[in-house]
Amino acid sequence: MSVLDWVALVVFLVAWLGYDPLLGLMSRRSGTLNADMLTVRHSWMAAMTNRQMRLVDAQLMGHTISSASFFASTNLLLIAAVAGVLFGGDVALRNIAALGAEVTTIKVMEAKLALILLCLARGLLDFIWALRQLNYTVALIGAAPEVHEEADRASYGVAVGKVLNPALSSFNRGERGYYFALAAAVWMFGSVWLLLAVIMVTSLLLWRQSASPSARAVRAARRLLERH
Repeated sequence: MSVLDWVALVVFLVAWLGYDPLLGLMSRRSGTLNADMLTVRHSWMAAMTNRQMRLVDAQLMGHTISSASFFASTNLLLIAAVAGVLFGGDVALRNIAALGAEVTTIKVMEAKLALILLCLARGLLDFIWALRQLNYTVALIGAAPEVHEEADRASYGVAVGKVLNPALSSFNRGERGYYFALAAAVWMFGSVWLLLAVIMVTSLLLWRQSASPSARAVRAARRLLERH
């Protein structure tokens, strides 16, 4: 690989692996969508413990689990497709080159495909872990006791929220894997394209977390919930 390829790869890895710490830093300074949603989901679970009929909660959880299952299944198909090209021999790699990819050695082409595969594989693990935790959350909602003490209801809601929030955080990381896998795929056309893709993907994700209309609306809703 050329020096520029190595530079682009290092920038990609820093952006990919450093995104979560950067988001945590942003959440302490100005707030982020993910951090605000932690409060919203805790409020949801607190409200759930005060309801005798939890049909709405069950429907919402069912929708969330279906979404996670869909993304996990799609991720698995993409992994199979990329792995098929990676291990398909010289013919498969030449077919990729024929689509307009940068002319390079077979080893470098394999490294680029391996990076895409790595992003998708990490995302799949995140989706699987999200699904398991969502199922734990469903069980906790189903087992919610009919308690009369406000302190007990609040404690139970906090406990369920501590399972639900990590589950959806894993789901978010799995979705983010698609963005970085797409950026990694652009590397097939050259290192400059990878650098541009990393900058664009990271900027888009950070904008959605801090300055998008959804982020501002959720932040306003979180402030209202914190007052009550």
